[in-house]
Amino acid sequence: MAKVAFIGLGVMGYPMAGHLVKNGHDVTVYNRTESKARAWSEEFSGQYCSTPKAAAAGQDIVFVCVGNDDDLRQVTLGEQGVLAGMKPGAILVDHTTASADVAREIATAASKVEIGFIDAPVSGGQAGAENGLLTVMAGGAEATFDKVKAVIDSYARCVELLGDVGAGQLTKMVNQICIAGVVQGLAEGLHFARSAGLDGEKVVEVISKGAAQSWQMENRYQTMWQGEYDFGFAIDWMRKDLGIALEEARRNGSQLPLTALVDQFYSEVQGMGGNRWDTSSLLARLEKNRR
Repeated sequence: MAKVAFIGLGVMGYPMAGHLVKNGHDVTVYNRTESKARAWSEEFSGQYCSTPKAAAAGQDIVFVCVGNDDDLRQVTLGEQGVLAGMKPGAILVDHTTASADVAREIATAASKVEIGFIDAPVSGGQAGAENGLLTVMAGGAEATFDKVKAVIDSYARCVELLGDVGAGQLTKMVNQICIAGVVQGLAEGLHFARSAGLDGEKVVEVISKGAAQSWQMENRYQTMWQGEYDFGFAIDWMRKDLGIALEEARRNGSQLPLTALVDQFYSEVQGMGGNRWDTSSLLARLEKNRR
């Protein structure tokens, strides 16, 4: 059993923190909206605190899962941040999808107070978090990673160390780049099938048994075909992630023409009022233009 804190109880963090309790760990939480922290503590018989600093005090590991770089700085740095409350020798694990730059920034601040740091963004969406089946991409020192891996296993089916601090975030960028292209391809395929008068479900039943198969096809084609997008990973968050990847690409010289194009398509869906629609709503843009 480890004494841990979990900072950020959104659609991902709430169930992740719950899995830590279910696996026998002593968990204290913090959330910006205190009512959610109170609800979590009642559901999982855990504790909650009114500041990140208080939640982090005395813990062996502090997990963070918030929205973006600025949110991460807010809960880690400053007088009420977790670094102000953590004991020397403890480890900070960041599950936020953020930039590699902020990961290195937080790691530097942590090292000054003798705290280890791992950047560890996740993939698998809300369902993966709820079912304890996330993929975790980590960056940091191997000795530090080894101390936290067994605890992270509470909500993950795959946890890998990819390199030094920042490598986890860079790998998550690769993940989002690949997803963007796959979802756009699936949207175009379904759009073509409908325009051709085909039965979309029968088409996917056949092609999913071959080389076209993907997680997106298996898990999203039915709701896409029915025009249902009010669930899953929101476009606002995907555009945030793609923006981070495109900025990193400008610096490292990689060319991401498809990613940039899909990002533009997502902006068009936002213009349709789809900010909180699932990322599979790329099909809605094509169907709108078809009409």
